[in-house]
Amino acid sequence: MAQIKANGIAIEYDVTGPADGVPLLLIMGFGSQMTSWTPSFRKALAAEGLRVISFDNRDVGLTQRFSGTPAARDVAAAIAAGQTPDVPYHLSDMAADAAALLDVLGIDSAHIAGASMGGMIAQLVALNHPAKTRSLISIFSTTGDYSLPKSSPEAQAALLTAPASTARADVIAHAVKNRKVYASTRWPYDEARVGTLAGESYDRAYYPEGTLRQYAAIVAAPPRTDRLKSLNVPALVLHGTADTLIPWQAGAHTAASIPQSEFVLIDGWGHDLPEPGVPMIVDYMAGFVRRAEAGRAARAAAA
Repeated sequence: MAQIKANGIAIEYDVTGPADGVPLLLIMGFGSQMTSWTPSFRKALAAEGLRVISFDNRDVGLTQRFSGTPAARDVAAAIAAGQTPDVPYHLSDMAADAAALLDVLGIDSAHIAGASMGGMIAQLVALNHPAKTRSLISIFSTTGDYSLPKSSPEAQAALLTAPASTARADVIAHAVKNRKVYASTRWPYDEARVGTLAGESYDRAYYPEGTLRQYAAIVAAPPRTDRLKSLNVPALVLHGTADTLIPWQAGAHTAASIPQSEFVLIDGWGHDLPEPGVPMIVDYMAGFVRRAEAGRAARAAAA
């Protein structure tokens, strides 16, 4: 892992896989560090010949931290009143971070993949920085359309409730208990693995203040539905039927909004990346990238 200056901020990043591999940028979700893309996941993608770039979003992990914590209710009230909410930064700024990282690394364009909030950011990379985008992979994410089903009350509480204290043991126990609420049902819930990953994240960079600003950016983001209708790159949308945090209908709506899209609905998959599911998810992603690259090569030859 290393740190680099891009879009005016310090960004912690990592590259896995062959230097001449097809570039794939991974964007993680709300409050999650890039290490949530586990080594087995990144190595499996790299084994498919991909050059996998991952990074910490702003305000999480080892990337630059910001200041100012607007209340989510104030942001929501501003939106309801038709006003532009006053937030430290927007999802579009986070998308600009991702595009700038590719620039600084000397990567002209990449396949852009994001999970949850990372999927929202990935959509904005594709929309705002089309020259950097070979394809879009949106993983258990959403367009933000107000008509879509909401999180279950239990999942919403699990995501936003704070642990009993900031002590390591309490933070880990909180993660193990709450992530089960929106976890996959297709595979057994691995409490030991979740606890280990939570502990590693805590030791690397525990910074809950940053999640408040990220949440404000999510709440402040306008729906992307109409803009996605004009997207001119191939897209893969992955979602699971057991996702209670962002229901699968949001994934179906994302795919329906993008002209060149493929939608894969996985039975029993929740809002997580369980180890037994990694081979299947990697197969979908790698296969899609190969098809997108073949189409790109064909268009270049025709031109």
